[in-house]
Amino acid sequence: MKVLLYTEGLKYVGKSGLGKAINHQMRALDSVKIPYTLDVDDDYDIVHINTYGPLSVALAKTAKKNGKKVVYHAHSTEEDFRNSYLFSNRIAPIFKKWLISCYNLGDYIITPTEYSKKILESYKLKRPVVAISNGIDLDFFKPSLDAAKKFRKTYGFKRNDKVVMAIGIYIERKGILDFVELAKRMPEYKFIWFGYSNLSTVPLKIKQAVKTSLPNLFFPGYVEPEIIKGALSGADLYIFPTFEETEGIPVLEACACKQKMIVRDIPVFDGWLINEKNVYKAHNVDDFEIKIKQILSNQLKDLTEEGYKLAQERSVYNVGLSLKKVYETVLKEH
Repeated sequence: MKVLLYTEGLKYVGKSGLGKAINHQMRALDSVKIPYTLDVDDDYDIVHINTYGPLSVALAKTAKKNGKKVVYHAHSTEEDFRNSYLFSNRIAPIFKKWLISCYNLGDYIITPTEYSKKILESYKLKRPVVAISNGIDLDFFKPSLDAAKKFRKTYGFKRNDKVVMAIGIYIERKGILDFVELAKRMPEYKFIWFGYSNLSTVPLKIKQAVKTSLPNLFFPGYVEPEIIKGALSGADLYIFPTFEETEGIPVLEACACKQKMIVRDIPVFDGWLINEKNVYKAHNVDDFEIKIKQILSNQLKDLTEEGYKLAQERSVYNVGLSLKKVYETVLKEH
């Protein structure tokens, strides 16, 4: 068995959550010793497609014509496409139809969570759908005192500064407007947001948010994973104010680095992120404000060890075992 991992425009999506997911797939297959290639001209038995552009569609059709099996990875839905870039809400229904046509090219469909699986099943797809986490590399993402010190030094944070961090591209869906509002409300804390989007592709209110001038608000843009590990090790709190996800890889990164965390209480986290067990949840910006102050003043129980157990469950090795099962299933089907 040999797998072609295909991602259209990889050099453009490499810095996004999708790019992280592709990296995790490679590590997952390595961990369970499944041969794979990124070269479409190589020989392979299964093509595992991560994107939905015209080249991805053409590859899926060609593979099927040549008797190859196709596994389509559903990283996107209409729901998480909304409130992203300019005109995204207007074209979302068309986008949904295109996604359905793409995903139906697969012999099997993989999506990161039970939540996104339910969404896809509501699309009335013709193929079976299975939920497999994007996973987390526990060999890389782990607490690091040296990386934590470097993070504080790089961004000029003092030892007694309370630092609240977030990760995401510059889109409304990620909750960036609430993040800026929280920084305005709590000048006694430092707020730093890692991630980047071309501001010419986002609405005016997002541009204005990113350009907000506050002494306690920082937008360093895209940084390498080593810096993210340092931030997750050296910050005092990670918050994820997103409104919609198919999973949310930064959550797993925070769990792996044993970082305290607050996420928005949205359906994608139901069943695996449990409020007051392995994470704290907030409903709105007021709730985030209350819980941030409680955590940073040590009024709430530390849940990081329970969060780490979650990361262990979703390690790249366990993901590799799940992927292997799907691949073996499609190869047996005629």
